[in-house]
Amino acid sequence: QVQLVESGGGLVQPGGSLRLSCAASGRIFGVVAVGWYRQAPGNQRELVAIISRGGSTNYADSVKGRFSISGDFAKNTVYLQMNGLKPEDTAVYYCNQRTNVDYWGQGTQVTVSS
Repeated sequence: QVQLVESGGGLVQPGGSLRLSCAASGRIFGVVAVGWYRQAPGNQRELVAIISRGGSTNYADSVKGRFSISGDFAKNTVYLQMNGLKPEDTAVYYCNQRTNVDYWGQGTQVTVSS
């Protein structure tokens, strides 16, 4: 079973930056989109950003202009550059790679606090 592994989370001050990475433990064929989701305590998991194989992107309104998603579909890797971080960005961030099924990582904690 192929697994997704996220990295790059941590503690950062407001206004700071982090870059999340997601890699697959093996090859996933037929990926049509990759994305990042997040879940804060007491909240449902929400879409942060997604990019399709064709290159189209979609961002949550709350992160537009601050976050940028990129992916290498041949290598099953996906990145999320997060700038201008705010305390409300604090959450566990999950990588997703979508074929006819969804692959999920275990999540990486991002904490924005002074």
